[in-house]
Amino acid sequence: MTAARWLVFMSVLWAWSSLVFATPSPVPAGAADPLAPGIAVLGLGSAGDVRDAIEALAATDDPRALTVLDALSRGQLQVDHAAGVYRHTAEGWRHVLTGQPAPEEASLSAPILTNSSRRQLANALAQLQITSPDAGQRLAGAITMAEKPIADAEPALREALDREQNPDIQQWLALAVAQLDLENADPAKRREAVQLLGESGRLAYRARIEPLSGEAEADATVRQEAVRALNRIDRQQWMVRQAANVFYGLSLGSILMLSALGLAITFGLMGVINMAHGEMLMLGAYTTYVVQRLFQSHAPAWQDAYLLMAIPLAFAVTALVGIALERLVIRHLYGRPLETLLATWGISLALIQAVRLVFGAQNVSVANPSWLAGGWAVADGLVLTYNRLAIIAFALLVLLMAYLLLQRTALGLNVRAVSQNRPMAAAMGINTASVDAWTFGLGSGIAGLGGVALSQLDNVAPDLGQGYIVDSFMVVVLGGVGQLAGTFVGAFGLGVLNKFLEPQIGAVMGKVLVLVLIILFIQRRPQGLFAMRGRAVEA
Repeated sequence: MTAARWLVFMSVLWAWSSLVFATPSPVPAGAADPLAPGIAVLGLGSAGDVRDAIEALAATDDPRALTVLDALSRGQLQVDHAAGVYRHTAEGWRHVLTGQPAPEEASLSAPILTNSSRRQLANALAQLQITSPDAGQRLAGAITMAEKPIADAEPALREALDREQNPDIQQWLALAVAQLDLENADPAKRREAVQLLGESGRLAYRARIEPLSGEAEADATVRQEAVRALNRIDRQQWMVRQAANVFYGLSLGSILMLSALGLAITFGLMGVINMAHGEMLMLGAYTTYVVQRLFQSHAPAWQDAYLLMAIPLAFAVTALVGIALERLVIRHLYGRPLETLLATWGISLALIQAVRLVFGAQNVSVANPSWLAGGWAVADGLVLTYNRLAIIAFALLVLLMAYLLLQRTALGLNVRAVSQNRPMAAAMGINTASVDAWTFGLGSGIAGLGGVALSQLDNVAPDLGQGYIVDSFMVVVLGGVGQLAGTFVGAFGLGVLNKFLEPQIGAVMGKVLVLVLIILFIQRRPQGLFAMRGRAVEA
C-alpha cells in the first residue's frame, strides 16, 4: 500500500472512530423540546404569562400541547416558579415534560385564568383538537368551532374538512366553514353557506342568516335562500317544541299517575276522599332526602346508590303511615264523607307542620345520582334528560307491579271483591277491615314512590303534595274510579295537555281550562273513561 493510500485509510478510520466512540456533550433537559418555551412561560403562573403560554403552546402543533391545555382547562395543572409545571395523573403530580414526580418542597398553585384567557384557551383547544389523530378529540373541536368559528382558524378548518373521513365530524366542520362563508365575497359561496346552515335547523344560526334576508344583501338569490333557510329553521324548531311538550308532559303524567294510582285504589275501594294523600308524596320525597344524607355521611363511596335504597324505604314509611291513618282515624268515619274529608284535611296540615318542625320551612335539595345526570340530545333544543326518562320507566314499572298485585295475588282478589260488592265479600268470609287497612297502605306506599320520583325533578318542601292532590283527583274522576287503565290514560293525558296549554294561556288558566273540560266530559260520561263493573255498582 502506498503512503498516499495509507494516509487516506487512516484518515477515514479516525473519522469513523470519532463518530462512534465520541462522548456527546451534555444538552440541558428540554432544551430541544418544542413545548419547553411555552411551558417555561406557563410556569410563571401570572394571568399575562398564562395567555402568552397558551398562544405559544397552540402554535407548536404538537399533540402533547393538547394534553397540557386540556389539563389546564380542567383545573388539573399546577405550577411552581422554581420546580416547573405539573399535571395531575393517577400516580400524582407529574412534570408535563419529564414525567418526574413533584418534589416534596414544591409549592404548587393553580395558574391564574381570567375570562379572556379562558376564551383564548377554548379557542386554542378547538384548533388543536381538529388536527388531533383521535376521532373523539376532533369531534369535540369541530363542535366547538361550529358553535363559534374563529376567523383566524379558517385555513386550518378548510384543511381539516378536506382530509376528514368521519361523516359526523365532516358535518360539524362544514357548519363551521359555512358560517365563515357568510361573509365571502362570492354570492355563490354565501348562498351555499346559507342553504347548509338552514338545512341544519339549528336555532343558533338563525341570527347569522337573518341579515342576509334583507336589503343589506345585494344578491337576490342569496336573499331568497336566506328566507327559505329561516322558514326551515322555524319549522324544525316548532316541531322540537312540540316534541319537548310531549316529553315533559309524559314526565309530569308519570308523577300524576304515581300519585293518582294509590288514590284510585283507596277511593275506589272505600269511597274515602283522602285530603292527606298529597302528603304521602311529601313524606316519600323527604325519606329520599334523609337516605341521601345518610349515604353522604356514612357511605360516601356508595352515594350513587342512595336512590335504590330510598325506593323501598319510602314505600315502607308511607305505607305504614297510611295503615296508621286508616286504623286510627278513617275506620271510625266510614259512611260520613264530609267528616272524613275534614279529618284528612286536618291530618294533612298536621303532617306539613310536623315536617316543618323537623326539617325546617326551607326547601331541601335532593341531588340526582351520577347515572341519572345528563341527557340524550336528539335534536337542537331537545334533550331527553336521563332523570325524566327514568321516571317515566319507573312509573310504568310501578303500574305493572300494581296490576300484577291486583290481578295475580290473593290480596288483589280480595281488594277487587270488596270494591265490587262489599256485603257479599264479607258474607264470603273476607275480612273487609283488614283489606281496607292493607289497601290504604298500598295506595299510600305508591304515593310515596311518587315522592321519590318527584324529588329527582324539583326541590323538596313541606307543602310539596298540595300542588298534586287536586290534579290526582281529576285523574281519578276522568279515568274512572278504581280503574288502573283509566288512571294510566288520565294521568298521561292530563300531563301532556297541561304542557301544551301552559305556553299558550299560562299555568293557572291552563288548569282552569282542563277542569272545565273534565266537568263537561263527566256530564256526558259520569263514570269516567273506564267504568267500574260489579253488581253493587250496577245496582
